[in-house]
Amino acid sequence: MIRHIVANAFTLMIVGLIGLAIVISSGKRSFFAEGPLDAPICFRVAQGATLRAVSAGLAREGAIRSEQVFRIGAQYTDRAGALRFGSYLIPDGASMDEIMDLLTRGGASTCGAEIQYRIGVTRIDTLVRDLDPATQSFQVVMQFSAEEDPPEEYLAFTQQSDVQYRITVAEGATSWQIWEGLRLAEFLSGDPGDIPREGWLAPDSYAVTRGTDRQELLAEMEARQEQILTQLWENRIEGLPYTSPEEALIMASIVEKETGVADERRQVASVFVNRLRIPMRLQTDPTVIYGVTQGRGSLGRGLRRSELDTVTPWNTYQIDGLPPTPIANPGRAAIAAALDPDDTPYLYFVADGTGGHTFSTTLADHNRAVARWREIEAELRQQQGN
Repeated sequence: MIRHIVANAFTLMIVGLIGLAIVISSGKRSFFAEGPLDAPICFRVAQGATLRAVSAGLAREGAIRSEQVFRIGAQYTDRAGALRFGSYLIPDGASMDEIMDLLTRGGASTCGAEIQYRIGVTRIDTLVRDLDPATQSFQVVMQFSAEEDPPEEYLAFTQQSDVQYRITVAEGATSWQIWEGLRLAEFLSGDPGDIPREGWLAPDSYAVTRGTDRQELLAEMEARQEQILTQLWENRIEGLPYTSPEEALIMASIVEKETGVADERRQVASVFVNRLRIPMRLQTDPTVIYGVTQGRGSLGRGLRRSELDTVTPWNTYQIDGLPPTPIANPGRAAIAAALDPDDTPYLYFVADGTGGHTFSTTLADHNRAVARWREIEAELRQQQGN
């Protein structure tokens, strides 16, 4: 009798162990198998969230089939206590293992809101963008000038602990414009200090966090520009009519302000290089404008004859050679153009009505191009009047 009972108990134990093994094997397959999501989602892990709360949230979003399997799998893979708060893009079909990897890997959030602060040549804008999981692209949900009071909805975004901040500086912005833009940025901290040297701040995109120090950010911009200039100066072509990286930076800033067409930068640089070699005065309006504004905002109108006739260190109609400082902060492409210009015979250029320019070798050809541009201007004014 006792032997019979022991045999039955042993049999039941074996069956139980087999059943447990089947359950474990099934759970393991489920944890690593393709998940039920048929479209990407943004999933937010709140600061201090528990594994149970996260698994429940994922189940509500339809990202996992079993909360229990998700928790057991997290414990089995030693990641149960490694959740990182933030917003994460979970792709369609992601397995529980892949989801757990996303939520514990750390680093910047891959989904959710981004506040992009854009320092341009004529204005400073704040854009609030949200990632659309379906297209995996950011959509602008709010935009306003930095000089305006932020709308109440903006404050709600800033209170999200995982919101991302990015400052974008446009090529051709002056050091004062960048300095002023950082001073107005409510999410930065600290006194910006003195206005940095003109031309020595790299136009680029900078990821920051709330509370980033303004002087530290300006120092990073300057270090990045110095690195770019040093690298490109080492690879410059021979025979350029300037003898130092500083002079190359001045030329690059003029090129930056003269054209917004990427393919024209090296041609524009060739015109000014050819003029310096003759020598011939540069005669470029952006330098005259800088002499009037000192880089503190845009002129907002055409130059007056009196301004063209007034001698300033930056009036290249009145002075020989380069002005004493850059007139803006040039980007990498403009610096590269100044240090490796096209080999052309051009000495002149004028707008052609398409956003680009007509380049000429002789004054007669240039005057014809100027006359054509005047006709285009008149046609544009007439169209606007209608």
